[in-house]
Amino acid sequence: MNKFDIKVATIDLYNNEPNEGIRCIGEIVKQTGEQRTDVNIIYKRFDTRYKEEIPGLEFDIYISSGGPGSPFDGEGTKWEKDYFNLIEKIYDYNKNNPERKKYIFFICHSFQLMARFFEFGEVTKREFKSFGVMPFIKTEAGKRDLLLKELPNPFYAADIRNYQVINGNEKVLNELGAKILSYEFVDTNTEREPALAAVRISGEIAGTQFHPEADPESMLYHFNKPDEKKLITDIYGEERFNEMINLLHNPGAIKLTRRTVLPSFINNAIDELVKVIV
Repeated sequence: MNKFDIKVATIDLYNNEPNEGIRCIGEIVKQTGEQRTDVNIIYKRFDTRYKEEIPGLEFDIYISSGGPGSPFDGEGTKWEKDYFNLIEKIYDYNKNNPERKKYIFFICHSFQLMARFFEFGEVTKREFKSFGVMPFIKTEAGKRDLLLKELPNPFYAADIRNYQVINGNEKVLNELGAKILSYEFVDTNTEREPALAAVRISGEIAGTQFHPEADPESMLYHFNKPDEKKLITDIYGEERFNEMINLLHNPGAIKLTRRTVLPSFINNAIDELVKVIV
């Protein structure tokens, strides 16, 4: 059988800060390629925020990472202008090339930038940092979507952020044909607006506020830092911290989310691309 080349680009927005996200994304792309007998994945990382590297339109699949700080930190910088320009090029390309489209997935920090670009929600700072293994609720659209349909409701994922996307703009969402797939779980005794957790702009463009790439090792990397453990226990308490540790070892929690969301996106993109190639 002939193998078809599929080019995958990771857009690294970690700004040269130590992280586990890029490792996890790379492993998922590699594992997906190893499981496919019909394609040869060509993978490249672009250090966009720190080195101002940006991929061109020669790639088939783009994965835009999480990152530190505010989603407004890049305003006026070259890297952000180039980044938004790439999103616009991909979006326009897909409208003009229905036979073979480009696929892009946004994670956490990138999800907030995605919201700024498409203007489907309000990007604000949270009252307190969300950090740890958190529950998320699927919408009716999310229950049917390939990214989330195999997950329980609620499902668990790694959530590390100081910012959020809230108040989904129904007018913009309807104009885009976009769907909100998930919200963060909010206790019934709080009046806090639940943040959007997953949005699909189109069949080729989607993103999550949580980290679908995270594995137990990446979360333990954070939990083992004294400052990070103190942050979690100060906000959520010692009992909740221990519950998060247990969830890391539960095959139906973030392990399942890691095996499901991003691999489903990549495999669907490959399936659609191979149809056109053949």
